Amino acid sequence: MGDYFERIIDVEVAADDAGALAEQTVDWMVSRGWLLRETSRDTMYSLQVDEGYRPGPEWSRITQEWGADWMPGPVAVIVGRYPHFAGQGAIEPSAADCPHCRATTVIIDYPQRWEADKAVWQPFADAIDAWRDTGAGAVTCVSCGTASPVTDWEWADEFALGALAFDFWGWPPLTDEFVAELGARLGHRIGHHTGKF
Repeated sequence: MGDYFERIIDVEVAADDAGALAEQTVDWMVSRGWLLRETSRDTMYSLQVDEGYRPGPEWSRITQEWGADWMPGPVAVIVGRYPHFAGQGAIEPSAADCPHCRATTVIIDYPQRWEADKAVWQPFADAIDAWRDTGAGAVTCVSCGTASPVTDWEWADEFALGALAFDFWGWPPLTDEFVAELGARLGHRIGHHTGKF
């Protein structure tokens, strides 16, 4: 049992621009009938916000077929620099690829270990904290010795860093067409994953 969500994250928008882009995107979804202006807290468990926009009369146009009587929950709009975890809980990504040399840093050595190696994860955690606080944080690759912004690293397990995210709580799976259209509307590279509370 549990409550499921599907999340789309803008991984490139600047924090200063995220609020305005969020408003424009909600306006667009409301104009299409996918969302209402009315908000609700029911069946919404995003950690960063307490309520989300209720589904509009045309919500089923952006989802896969799921049964005529299905009623999805709210859509949370999360503005601010946050790490976003797929799956269930805030489990660190198992690996990260250096944007300079493409070397992979193993953070959780499955199946030998089921938790992050603290010494390996700590530079990433520190850089993420710095990014959240200031908008900039870097990690030095142990393979090539190059320091790169933590937001440029490529993460395993659909882990993502971003200043704008949309959590669709209890919706049927979103269509690929909608995800692509939303990404084009945002104008940036996006992350896309599912999870459970």
